[in-house]
Amino acid sequence: MRILICEDSALLREGLVRVLEDAGHEIVAALPDAGDLAAVVADTAPELCILDVRLPPTFTDEGIRAALALRAANPDLPVLVLSQYVEERYASDLITSHGAALGYLLKDRVADVRDFLESIERIGAGATVLDPEVVAQLLTRRARDDRMARLTDRERTVLALIAEGKSNQAIAQTLFVSEASVEKHITSLFQKLDLEPDEHGNRRVLAALVHLGHGGDTPPRNGAVR
Repeated sequence: MRILICEDSALLREGLVRVLEDAGHEIVAALPDAGDLAAVVADTAPELCILDVRLPPTFTDEGIRAALALRAANPDLPVLVLSQYVEERYASDLITSHGAALGYLLKDRVADVRDFLESIERIGAGATVLDPEVVAQLLTRRARDDRMARLTDRERTVLALIAEGKSNQAIAQTLFVSEASVEKHITSLFQKLDLEPDEHGNRRVLAALVHLGHGGDTPPRNGAVR
């Protein structure tokens, strides 16, 4: 995979280069800041970009803003963001942005080379990979909302199956209904949960977070529930 790295720490940047090259990936660029990021992406055509959340000159949100800009300008380009700490707002901004595959990992995870490389492969293949600590904080925030009260029992059942990772076809088979019916329920629950349209499937991740944040209870799955 052709990978671009944008990380201000020389030690971590070179470490990432070595780990990824040893795993067979090609590093097309390793930048210390996001100043020339857009131009370098255009010149090198990477298949994945890895960015630190906080970059020079202010070390606040340069990296996250660069990641959001990349996703807007290159919707099909997978992006992995690395952060020293959980940045809940930034994670939400990224997940709800329109774009291709996405990863948000704490830098501590890079120390586990095997898991890190597995995450790289998954993101490159189109998956959304979120650090467990990021998920935990998002769950805490979403547990405080009351959107779940808007859903019918059947919509809650469909949401629970989404949280289990089931496809629309698998949900239809589980509930003994048509895929069209499942799609109708999913459209309705997305609207009730205030999740904007997203062709890359991130709404399913956010919907699952809402479900899990409310304890993950699953209503009965029999045919009588509507």
